[in-house]
Amino acid sequence: MQATRIIALRHGETAWNVDTRIQGKLDIALNETGRWQARRAANALASEVIDAVYSSDLLRAWDTACMIANATCQSVQAVQALRERGFGIFEGKTFTEIEATWPEQTLLWRQRDPLWKPEGGESLQELRERIELSISTLAERHQGQQIVLVAHGGVLDVLYRLATRQDLQAPRSWNLGNATINRLLWTPEGLSLVGWADTQHLEDDEALDETSA
Repeated sequence: MQATRIIALRHGETAWNVDTRIQGKLDIALNETGRWQARRAANALASEVIDAVYSSDLLRAWDTACMIANATCQSVQAVQALRERGFGIFEGKTFTEIEATWPEQTLLWRQRDPLWKPEGGESLQELRERIELSISTLAERHQGQQIVLVAHGGVLDVLYRLATRQDLQAPRSWNLGNATINRLLWTPEGLSLVGWADTQHLEDDEALDETSA
């Protein structure tokens, strides 16, 4: 059985990313920087052979994916299961506001309790199960091919943990930057890591275009 090559990206930056405001499943658009990041990621992947582009249906991921799809002559297929973790009552609040309003809940959040979830939200365990099933389902369709997945920070965190066999409570030591390029390999045995947090396309100042100057 042939492996599936996966290029996984977090969406470009939003104003709420800058404000450290929890987006969760709320539909927040890219800001100007995020649109530039998405264009740069699309340009970086334009010469790759891509067999399918899948995206969370939330606007910030969808718009990022559309730029990549246009550059690689593909269409985007929306996958609701690739949405960000649901944060319930935390959504729309900044980290500071959450800590001030729900200090005990914040502690459980910071400790990465896998079963805890904010009211109306989703636990880390539930997120992991959702993403693992979704990735396996998508990758199995494309054995021997290469696909692009555009999603969110929480989703990318789960992918890294699955690929490196780290549990949900392990401290995060890896980058989850907006529009960085991450490469994984899927087989029925699971995910493995090929490359992570490639930012070269975002560091080339000479490549800035007139809309981002």
